[in-house]
Amino acid sequence: MLWIFPSPKDADTTALEKRRWDAADQFRAAFGLKALECRGFVLGFTLVFWVAARIASAGQVEPLAPGEHTRTLTVNNQQRSYLVHIPKDHAPKQPTAVVLALHGAAMNGPLMARFCGLNTTADKQGFIVVYPSGTGGGPFLTWNAGGFQGKMAEGRADDVAFINRLLDDLGTVAAVDSKRVYACGMSNGAMMCYRLAAELSDRIVAIAPVAGTIAIDESKPRRPVPVIHFHGTRDTFVPFGATHGRTPSFMRLKGVEEAVQTWVQLNQCDEKPKTDTLTKEGDELKATRRTYGGGKDGAEVVLIVIEGGGHTWPGKEPMVSFIGKSALNVSANDLMWEFFQKHKRK
Repeated sequence: MLWIFPSPKDADTTALEKRRWDAADQFRAAFGLKALECRGFVLGFTLVFWVAARIASAGQVEPLAPGEHTRTLTVNNQQRSYLVHIPKDHAPKQPTAVVLALHGAAMNGPLMARFCGLNTTADKQGFIVVYPSGTGGGPFLTWNAGGFQGKMAEGRADDVAFINRLLDDLGTVAAVDSKRVYACGMSNGAMMCYRLAAELSDRIVAIAPVAGTIAIDESKPRRPVPVIHFHGTRDTFVPFGATHGRTPSFMRLKGVEEAVQTWVQLNQCDEKPKTDTLTKEGDELKATRRTYGGGKDGAEVVLIVIEGGGHTWPGKEPMVSFIGKSALNVSANDLMWEFFQKHKRK
């Protein structure tokens, strides 16, 4: 703590004051200052130090408290937003895993939070979950995940740049473990997951696409990216096989098997998978897991097939009936988090 050197008139006879006076006397003697000059010097130094400390503290940002927070940022002259859920009992200084949850077409970040229910898993497991919003009109937003042809491809937002900036911004208000940043997504959001894996693999460690496939022409990741993909065999929006059904004619997508094999090859995994059944006999919808292991740097690709499943999020009741049935006997949230925990960027 800084204190003002006493003048001879102010000094009393106590031992403490005598030590202070001796120190002041030595300071004045060293710099050739009179008592008043010394006091002015120390006062000025104290003021400068106080101002510098105030400026430094003003530049510090308080970490986000447990709960939900909306943040905005500008990317390429466009205002963007995302919703952040900080888990209960979160330690602000503890580096924490982050899961990006990307909404489907005609949705937004807050709707995705309700749709997938990842907040409950985040509170239980202690990770941060982020719900970014795409672009478009009102609450009905989309991602530039690729696949658009002709004029539909013109003027679309650079969502890879947005996610990159989002992670930078999040790092200013939360202790992010950069070795454990993951992405999951529904439909168009799942397609965006595949694009992030291909074009932002230096930051995205693993992905969990649900009911969406690859839309970009080429995937050239800088490093292996583990994948766990969920898909229903009766999905009429993003069909399991060749692209048909309700997929818009101006979009070009890969089928599920082609998407999975693309990443099996990119991750240099075993060609033959190990297969097991996740459901039990008597369940309405059967869920089968195919695991392609043995990939580079421990990477793997997992495909979870929901037989008879629709365009839905396994473990969650569909909000509307026309998207098909959901497997309530398996939890996409639990399975993807279990998968993410196995993979950490080296």
